[in-house]
Amino acid sequence: MQAAQSQMDVAASNIANAGTAGYKRLRAETTTQPGGGVAVSVGVTGQTGSDLATDVVSQLQAKNSFIANLAVFKSADKMVGKLLDTSA
Repeated sequence: MQAAQSQMDVAASNIANAGTAGYKRLRAETTTQPGGGVAVSVGVTGQTGSDLATDVVSQLQAKNSFIANLAVFKSADKMVGKLLDTSA
């Protein structure tokens, strides 16, 4: 969920600063970790100006990541609930 939040923050920053002279666009890069999960690094691109289509797509991807992670949490909660019901 932190990766999705970073992606959302980067897109929001790029949109908010689209009209700022000299602003260099940010980019969030995710790297898969060997033990599971992802690491996120935020860097500055050499690109200036706005790229609204890319930023909107990035926000939609982040939203879908939040939804997918929520589904995982709900499933885990149900599984723990059923485990506790059967062990009692």
